[in-house]
Order: sequence, then structure tokens, then C-alpha cells
Amino acid sequence: MTTAQTHRGFGGLVYLAFAMVLGVYFTFAAVQGDFGMFARVAIMAEAETLAAERDRLQAELAEMQNLTHRLSDTYLDLDLLDQQARDVLGYMRADEIAIR
Repeated sequence: MTTAQTHRGFGGLVYLAFAMVLGVYFTFAAVQGDFGMFARVAIMAEAETLAAERDRLQAELAEMQNLTHRLSDTYLDLDLLDQQARDVLGYMRADEIAIR
């Protein structure tokens, strides 16, 4: 009976070792794998960064659309037109003094 108990004990030990190795593998994959916790944290941080950049670009686009609308044919903002003429073309009024 001692040989039968030895084989049974060895088989149980092999089964237990296999189950532990499998558990360690899945635990490692859940933490370090491509879809693990660390990857999820990195993806969430990148998503927050991209969302902030998207919001910044949307605000910049809204500002550009506002300026474009203010210089359109249907709506003309004379102050903005005067500012653009001064900045782009270098115009100034006759009663102004330029200091460089």
C-alpha cells in the first residue's frame, strides 16, 4: 500500500503545483498583461489627456469661428477689421505716432 499512496500523493502534488502555476499566470496576466490593471490605468490617463486636448481644441475652434463670423460679409465688426488691418498690413491712422 505504500507505493499506491506515494503515487496518489505525487499526483495530487503535481495537480496542486499545476493549479498554482496556472493561478500565478492568470494573476500576472490580470495585473501586467495587455488588458491588465496597469494597462487600464495607462489607457485611462491617456484618455483624460486626450479629452483635455479635445476640449482645448474645441475652444480654439469656437474662437476662430467667432472671429471668422465677425469678419464675414453678413456681419462686419469694424473694431476687429481695424485691428486686423493694423496687425497684418501695418496700417495706422494719420493722427497716431509710431514708437519703435
